Amino acid sequence: MVNKVTTATVIGLNAYGVSVETDVLNGLPSFSIVGLPDTSINEARDRVRSAIKNSGFTFPAKKVVINLAPADLKKEGSNFDLPIAVGLLIEEEVLNEENTKDYAFIGELSLDGSLRGVTGVLPLILGLKEVGIKNVFVPYVNTNEACLAGDMNIFGAKCLADVVNHFSYSPIKPSYVDIKRYLIENAKEEYVYDFKDVKGQQKAKRALEIAAAGSHNILMCGSPGSGKTLMAKCFASILPPLEFKEALELTKIYSICGLLSSDNPLMTKRPFRAVHHTASANGIIGGGTTPKPGEITLAHRGVLFLDEMVEFPRNVLEVLRQPLEDGEIVISRAKHSVKYPAKFMLLGAMNPCPCGYLGDKEKQCTCSEFQINRYKARLSGPLLDRIDLQVEVPRLTSEELLNTQPSSESSAQIRERVIKARKIQAERYENEGILTNSELTPKLIKKYCQISKQDTEILKTASLKYNLSGRRYDRILKLARTIADLEGSRDINQTHLMQALQYRMN
Repeated sequence: MVNKVTTATVIGLNAYGVSVETDVLNGLPSFSIVGLPDTSINEARDRVRSAIKNSGFTFPAKKVVINLAPADLKKEGSNFDLPIAVGLLIEEEVLNEENTKDYAFIGELSLDGSLRGVTGVLPLILGLKEVGIKNVFVPYVNTNEACLAGDMNIFGAKCLADVVNHFSYSPIKPSYVDIKRYLIENAKEEYVYDFKDVKGQQKAKRALEIAAAGSHNILMCGSPGSGKTLMAKCFASILPPLEFKEALELTKIYSICGLLSSDNPLMTKRPFRAVHHTASANGIIGGGTTPKPGEITLAHRGVLFLDEMVEFPRNVLEVLRQPLEDGEIVISRAKHSVKYPAKFMLLGAMNPCPCGYLGDKEKQCTCSEFQINRYKARLSGPLLDRIDLQVEVPRLTSEELLNTQPSSESSAQIRERVIKARKIQAERYENEGILTNSELTPKLIKKYCQISKQDTEILKTASLKYNLSGRRYDRILKLARTIADLEGSRDINQTHLMQALQYRMN
């Protein structure tokens, strides 16, 4: 008689319910798995057989057929071991199908019967929740992560025997995690780099504050040693804490990539991904035969830092254009397409020329005009059009360099203003489905970025003088909206608009 056990599989960030059908037939002993399994699932035959025997149970000495339904859905991962073992134990009458029908099972089995942790547990649980499953068995090390789904009975088991005992004489108590309290308690962090240690560069610091407040893209250009990389590292210390929705979204991504630890199952800090210029296009946007998230997805709701930005290959930089505009990346392969979120802040740093001293007041540039033009051409116009703030970072003066007094604001002070501005945006866009000014659509720009007739004339003059594109025009308005939020102003005035324009003209 065929029995069915419920589990799930992940494709992209979405999970789909899977029914593991088990049938034991008369015939020579064999073990086959059908239903588009990958290599790791096919190898489950040996793991499950040893796990069942070493747990003290009997493995059927007959022909065993396992079907993973629906059969046209690609399955991958080692989380199918446990549901396959449960199906075989039902056939051996160790377990009762009536008792297990309201449960789902996820987990990889070791040869001794113990349960090993698997990746992608949170999306798997959320997928099962959508199809009406309330009770789920997971490996004990994945318990806290599974509990993040909320409103589910999560049972953490250390071995196959624990699962069997639950349905007989030793039931396991469901686990529980207070998610919002956990997020608050773990959101605080001591940062190594602080803006109070950055000498001078007030204009660049102000630009970084605006970028953090509205989640805008920013490019810093200046001589070697002017402080670009240091300020980029300090940037993480002024980012606002994650909202609960953002934390869950990030946790799903990092769970699938296997980057979560059992001790810290919830992402509580905004990611700061610093990428070396030797990274490939697939490494940045994601890819592979089975598409996996790339750096832009791992930087979702955080920062992607490209130091020495012009040293990246042209094709690598150009693949950023569409994600910067849409906030997502679609990776298409012959068999299927996968969509990953990519709402990240691009933080770039570069020198003004190959030698690095173009425009430097102290050291003369040795580059020819041809070298300078070729160097700058590595950043295309369409890519620069998507960068909201472009700021020069000049060489420090001798007075600034020798000043040992901590005259600058600390990151904590700047962060307070950033958090305040983000709260204003969250309240304003509560019913719009967005969180920050950088996500404003053309329709929402007309609604929330209204300016006076006099300011319109100023923007019109700037548009004619600097040949502003439609995209750049909209981004200036979004930038002005962020500057107004930092000052607590309800309306955008001329000061906000002029400040936004100066960050676009460099």
